[in-house]
Amino acid sequence: MLSAFARAFQTPDLRKKLLFTLGIMVLFRLGAHIPVPGVNFVAVNQCYKQTTSGLFGLVNLFSGGALLQLTIFALGIMPYITASIILQLLTVVIPRLEALKKEGQAGTAKITQYTRYLTIALAVLQGTGIVATASSGALFSGCPLANQIVPDQSVFRIAVMVITMTAGTTVIMWLGELITDRGIGNGMSILIFTSIAAGFPGSMWAIKTSGKLFGGWGEFFSVILVGVVVVVLVIFVEQAQRRIPVQYAKRMIGRRAFGGTSTYIPLKVNQAGVIPVIFASSLLYIPALVVQLTNSQAGWATWIRTNFVKGDHPIYMVTYFVLIVFFAFFYVAISFNPEEVADNMKKYGGFIPGIRAGRPTAEYLNYVLTRITWPGALYLGLIALIPMIALVAFGQQTNFPFGGTSVLIVVGVGLETVKQIESQLQQRNYEGFLR
Repeated sequence: MLSAFARAFQTPDLRKKLLFTLGIMVLFRLGAHIPVPGVNFVAVNQCYKQTTSGLFGLVNLFSGGALLQLTIFALGIMPYITASIILQLLTVVIPRLEALKKEGQAGTAKITQYTRYLTIALAVLQGTGIVATASSGALFSGCPLANQIVPDQSVFRIAVMVITMTAGTTVIMWLGELITDRGIGNGMSILIFTSIAAGFPGSMWAIKTSGKLFGGWGEFFSVILVGVVVVVLVIFVEQAQRRIPVQYAKRMIGRRAFGGTSTYIPLKVNQAGVIPVIFASSLLYIPALVVQLTNSQAGWATWIRTNFVKGDHPIYMVTYFVLIVFFAFFYVAISFNPEEVADNMKKYGGFIPGIRAGRPTAEYLNYVLTRITWPGALYLGLIALIPMIALVAFGQQTNFPFGGTSVLIVVGVGLETVKQIESQLQQRNYEGFLR
């Protein structure tokens, strides 16, 4: 692998792409440390050290810790992810978007443009919410300096802060597209990977300093061992797929025969990726966010504080697991249409051996997809519960790096990027990473 990586840098055009990607990643991390104008950075820094991420943990994860430090990249790539998911869901509902999706490259470019507009709108809304939360002191609940984070709360100052955060999200979106066009891999995925990976060293050192076994080294190496096992499990499941064989009959056009080839439909065990975890996390944040913003002392608010704020509570963990399983099936149902696949196969003379074309093929695909989605959904739920189990075992939920959304994204993006580098090496008759 090291030899292949060295050869990748020896190839001029591939070296240029790798260095360009690394440069954008460095620039992205620099922006995550520049504070927003109008923020008391001393107060933010002290509250950030005293307070765990808690309620805003998901957004803080995707921003590489920039959210709770109120920097110009505080919103991170989260508005773009949300906009992409919304557009993907609307494609199933709105016929116009579905028609654009079928138009090929031109339609995809139009949907991408809509995603950019929606990203900016969501960035404005999320930026306004974050600034309002920071101004009221609710962003760092329990910190004595929480009310001093935004000293000047005039309309002009608040507007400047929201515009700055929105501009930061727009710049991140542009940087991601630059990586996709001129670098290696999917730009947005690479930036998410950078945000999450940037927090690994700090999390590991926090586990060591707060541990008690052999001066913290016992917990440190235990977490590394668990991390290795989790990464191997994630790689195994992410690579697993059910290949359904498809045979295409020969067709005579004039004097030439076309078709007669054999291929397969790859159905991944984890067809939904990390989307169900994001959906479930976002949905569980809503009750706690409502309670925190309203500061209600009613019975329902007390029940939510008791059961839906701390990740080690059994009700929270069970609800989280059930939501992940539900959203896994929901997302697979809207992203893969067996009837559409069966119709396309029938149109071009394709059939599954032993299965009649048309409706029987659609029913068979739906049956297979349902069976392989069950282990994929249960796997996602178990991986997402690892940080909560770590909270009970080590008391290290916020510092535990090898679990939930983070490890799924890091491993998935890493595998995809390595595959792209390998394919470009193989085009030049070089040895790949995975050999």
